[in-house]
Amino acid sequence: MLIKASQRASGTELALHLLNEKDNDHVEVHAINGFMDDDLASAFKEVEAMARGTRCTQYLFSVSFNPPKDAQVSTEEFEDAISRTAQKLKLDDQPYAIVFHEKHGRRHAHAVWSRIDSQSMTAINLPFYKNRLMELSKELYLEHNWELPKGHIDRVLRNPFNFSLEEWQQAKRFDNDPKLIRQCLQSCWTNSDNKPAFEASLKEHGFYLAKGDRRGFVAVDWRGEVYSLSRGTGLKTKALQERLGDPKELRSVDEVRENLDQSLANKLQNHLQAVRQSYQHRFAPLVKRKDAMKAQHGIERQKLEKEQQEKRASELQQQKARLRTGVRGLWDRVTGKRAQIIKQNEGQTYLSLKRDQEAKDALIHRQLEQRQVLQDRMDALQAEQNRDMEAFKQAVFSNMPDEKIHALEAALNQPTQTQEQSHTMEM
Repeated sequence: MLIKASQRASGTELALHLLNEKDNDHVEVHAINGFMDDDLASAFKEVEAMARGTRCTQYLFSVSFNPPKDAQVSTEEFEDAISRTAQKLKLDDQPYAIVFHEKHGRRHAHAVWSRIDSQSMTAINLPFYKNRLMELSKELYLEHNWELPKGHIDRVLRNPFNFSLEEWQQAKRFDNDPKLIRQCLQSCWTNSDNKPAFEASLKEHGFYLAKGDRRGFVAVDWRGEVYSLSRGTGLKTKALQERLGDPKELRSVDEVRENLDQSLANKLQNHLQAVRQSYQHRFAPLVKRKDAMKAQHGIERQKLEKEQQEKRASELQQQKARLRTGVRGLWDRVTGKRAQIIKQNEGQTYLSLKRDQEAKDALIHRQLEQRQVLQDRMDALQAEQNRDMEAFKQAVFSNMPDEKIHALEAALNQPTQTQEQSHTMEM
């Protein structure tokens, strides 16, 4: 089922389009839920009025659901697809409307949700909604045993060696799904008329032609899994040989795997390094802030130390002034007053030192609190980087045999020259 979506403004125009009976044989307003009005145009105007309290201009989310030409899809199955769309995009609790159109002997559905959250008066964000709806579309094709359109096969089962880092991070692949792989192999065969074209088509989708131990022609995917071409294409070995020649002339499965392992390790190492570098850019302002904070804290401590030294010097002069000299000083010695003054001075000196240490400790603790706030941000970013890299590796390692995972991990753990030059970000 093809699913197409867009964020929309102008609810009045959308309502007129959905209710257009001139270009459709039949139009049915199947559901209007969550709105105050049960009229489609009024319901969309209600959302438009709410959107005025926000900065959102595209306040509606419109989705069309188009089954394959010859598919008989029940209303319940349409409702299931619409419900799963809402769940994927976190629109479950939003008001929505469903309209069915029939023309040229085919039936399709339109679902429109309000993007305005009435509780927070904000627009619901819909990140990567095209990718998520593409995933759901593929799920529905495979669940109903509908033949995937070529464009879907190309997007789902592409050679990951050609993925960008962003595509790796967003990729949701139907790994080892027999239906999808069979359709892919059949599509590669149908769209090629000779061996080089077939190999090129296989490679585009992450498969490589090889000779099997017993099955003649096989396809090896980028993870090293082996698939029988006879079983995948539904053709006998003789038919395959007519186009592909003698399988003995092909590389063995082990040779293909060995080459793929090294290529995959190199590709993944480059992607992981790209992740590290992207986070280094995000770390840079925090490190700059850390250096500035370190310098500022040093200045504050020097200032406090200078103030305390000046104050102690002043207090020392006051203490010296209490010790009289000459005849009066001699009298103070005879009467014991000088000893009392010295003892008083020593007590005040102790209290002054204690006061200064407490002030210094208070400054240090205050600075540590400021530094810890920054460190928490740096630690959170480091944890985010670790999670991204681990999730990336898990996406690659999923459904791989353990021995291959261990070999790839060993290769990935070997630092490159770039990594050695910027091994760790100083925290």
